[in-house]
Amino acid sequence: MAATVTVGARPLLPGLPDEIVVWEILLRLPPKYLLRCRAVCCAWRTVTSARDFLLAHHGRQPSLPIFSGDKAWILGVHHHNMLAFDHRAATEDDQLHAIARLDEAFLPLDSCDGMLVLINLARVGSSSCFSICNPATRQHALLGLPWDFSVTGMYLHRPTGEYRLLLQPRWWGKVAPIYHIGFYVFALGSDQPPRYIGWPQTSLGLLGVPVHMRDSLHWCPVYCPSEGNQSLLHERKLVVFDTIAESFRRMREPTGHGTPNLFDMDGTLGIYTCNSSSEAIDIWVLESYESEVWDLKYRIKLPVAIIRKEFQDCGDFWEWDFDVVSVNGGVLLLVMVEEWLLYVDGDGKLVDGDGKLVNRFYRHCRGLSVSECRLKQSLVPHTFFPALEGYAVNASPFIGSVK
Repeated sequence: MAATVTVGARPLLPGLPDEIVVWEILLRLPPKYLLRCRAVCCAWRTVTSARDFLLAHHGRQPSLPIFSGDKAWILGVHHHNMLAFDHRAATEDDQLHAIARLDEAFLPLDSCDGMLVLINLARVGSSSCFSICNPATRQHALLGLPWDFSVTGMYLHRPTGEYRLLLQPRWWGKVAPIYHIGFYVFALGSDQPPRYIGWPQTSLGLLGVPVHMRDSLHWCPVYCPSEGNQSLLHERKLVVFDTIAESFRRMREPTGHGTPNLFDMDGTLGIYTCNSSSEAIDIWVLESYESEVWDLKYRIKLPVAIIRKEFQDCGDFWEWDFDVVSVNGGVLLLVMVEEWLLYVDGDGKLVDGDGKLVNRFYRHCRGLSVSECRLKQSLVPHTFFPALEGYAVNASPFIGSVK
């Protein structure tokens, strides 16, 4: 790959081979610092804008959990932050850091190749409520979807190179008569309407953010027993959407207590469940994708008494939000208590970045909420972006800059 990036006659840095500068130094920089390198000279801009370099750079980025959080009004503008949690950061302020500051309240619905699909919470029910952005390049555009669709996932369709959305008609006990019950596919940048592809099982609904793996999207689905009984129950089989064939199948999941939640565990599927009676989190890992064999890897007994002592009025255990992050073959359990983000290691200990039980394991952030999305930042350009309605760069909803 190194041979495909061509540089001028002058070295990028005197005394170092260009191959070392490009593939061992520049490639390791975070996106915001790499963008600043483009201002050094034309040669640096050329090298750091090459597509093969940007693809390799994207591949090195960590997949970080995304949170939403509000900030106070500043100069008449209300800041709504998209935040990422990176346990490897040197300081606490960098562990939970802003990747974008927005002028309206958005909720991320899914991410794909450094892009986030967003819903504008102030415009729900209108055709302008869905949009897409790239926090690293500060690009944003409307998706132009009919208001009565909801976005279930986003994926790259490798046979065509198109980025596509998996859609469902909005369902409140019945579906609008102009639509079929089931799923639709919409290619970003296309002038064609969403295309109907069918339905895996008429009682299923896919709620939550999918896990992307092996050219497939994965969900823990729910279902309604009947039209008269609208309560949501969990279906004990995963739903898998093959993004190449654009077809559905089912997959076995482990037997356990509580509602399962999917996550990516170092390139394989993981599931965690909350056991309210024992105040513990069970974490299962898929040992074999092909034979669908699961293994119970962790049972994390939460330090509930310590948390309640540290944080008054933190609510009951079942009211807390959780997420799981894969860390060097182990796990960190993220715990959302009111407006505090804590993290717990695999032994059930509250920890800070040094693994010590001290009072620096939390961060106060107004309106902090878990999104379930993972983001691998990317500077790779996409041709569909300028074709979308309302396309803009460094403009609303982005405000200010991220340090």
